[in-house]
Amino acid sequence: MEIMIKQKEWPVEIIRSRRRRKTVSAKLQDGVLVVRAPAKMSEAELRPVIANFQKRMAKRHLPHTDAELVQLAKEMERVINGRLPPYTIRYVTNQNKRFGSCTPAQGTIRISHRVASMPHFVRAYVVIHELAHLLEANHGRHFWQLVNAYPLTERARGYLMAVGLEETENEK
Repeated sequence: MEIMIKQKEWPVEIIRSRRRRKTVSAKLQDGVLVVRAPAKMSEAELRPVIANFQKRMAKRHLPHTDAELVQLAKEMERVINGRLPPYTIRYVTNQNKRFGSCTPAQGTIRISHRVASMPHFVRAYVVIHELAHLLEANHGRHFWQLVNAYPLTERARGYLMAVGLEETENEK
């Protein structure tokens, strides 16, 4: 089982053109993925291209928004009870090995898009983990005191460990 974004599949409308020679394009219109393709392209050639477009569109239409992530971060700030320096937080689609990252000097927190489809308690843990890095850059005792203020830390860490194990098994 792969833990990723729950890939939404939209109905597909294929528009073939004799003027197109190589390129295929796609865009979402009223809940339909409209694909424009060369007239001579076979169904077999087009099938993986459409699957790739579906995957890319799913990344753009995450189940949770950056605004919801900001709200979650505000909730987790109260759990830490600390004065945090100014920061920004957002989902990114280029983190496939980590669940989150923090650059304390710039006050930037990035959360992997994979976390968006995970349960709320896991998203909250990842956020509090990265918020704690704003106060404590390493994973020392004080860092874990901050993170462990979130009561579901152990449960969330277990969930993420299981996801990590499943991902490494799928790579074999």
